[in-house]
Amino acid sequence: MPLPARTRRATHLLLLGAGLALSGCGLNAGADAGSAHDGPLTLGFVNGGGSQFHTCLQKSVEITAKNNFAELVTANSEQDATTELSNIEDMIAREVDAIILQTVSTDALKSDLAKAKSAGIPVFLTSVSADPSDILGAVVVDLEAVGALDARWVADDAAGRDVQVGVIAGAPGAASDLLVGGFTEALPVNAEVVANQPGMFDAAEAGQVAATMAEAHPDLDYAFVANEQMAFAARKSFDAAGADKVKIVTVNGTDEALAALKDGRFSATVSNSAGNTGELAVRNAIALLRDREAEKIAKTPIRLVTRANADTAPLYCPSADR
Repeated sequence: MPLPARTRRATHLLLLGAGLALSGCGLNAGADAGSAHDGPLTLGFVNGGGSQFHTCLQKSVEITAKNNFAELVTANSEQDATTELSNIEDMIAREVDAIILQTVSTDALKSDLAKAKSAGIPVFLTSVSADPSDILGAVVVDLEAVGALDARWVADDAAGRDVQVGVIAGAPGAASDLLVGGFTEALPVNAEVVANQPGMFDAAEAGQVAATMAEAHPDLDYAFVANEQMAFAARKSFDAAGADKVKIVTVNGTDEALAALKDGRFSATVSNSAGNTGELAVRNAIALLRDREAEKIAKTPIRLVTRANADTAPLYCPSADR
């Protein structure tokens, strides 16, 4: 759906002030690490799935690698831990200089890091972090803080009234658990979570969950949905069930969601730009490989977005011509 004209401020700044003040040395950075990476670099990028976040993350990684004259080899684990480990092994066989990894789960990550470390190939993480001694670096999204921002909007909007809240989570695992935990823990005592079901980061599944939720809880006031693709499907199901009064708060800050904020389909979202995450990952990985100054653990900026400030929200997904 074409969007109304609006002023956008692309946020491609390296906003690194919120990360941990850790050393800029990489996993295997020894005395001659800089000379080992003075020439053209080959980076491996192992993505975790096919959601809009993953697609935009990959686009950003590809653009930034090209702009920094790095060769890029890509693979997708499709939310499967076994496939992820196989992809890591393939990157090792290709002898990439470093692997940028969007993991499918923290459980899978342990095996991945052990495999890469034994092969002497550093790993740079996106979205989550790990023991700094085991990784080249990371760009993390504070997912608990993301969920908490949505919860605070609910608290402000409820204004002390007793309200019912439903949660449509993603797939069980690191990202969804942190998001939902941050949201539920930050809710006020007057907001009761009456339903919490996984939508598996799948629009069709989320639509079915919303339909069931609307039938079981006709007095539902709010729904927290763990990404905007699911939130659009949930909105359709709520409306079809006569639950159009349910206010949806969600996560990401895509162009489509900003339009939905403006026309009232969504009430709030939290911007955490996949474009920023991908750009920071590539730039910082290259800098750390070459022993240049960069923050080892950086944070993707987050921001609560509503109808009132949608026109100045950060750009979520980069375009290939930027």
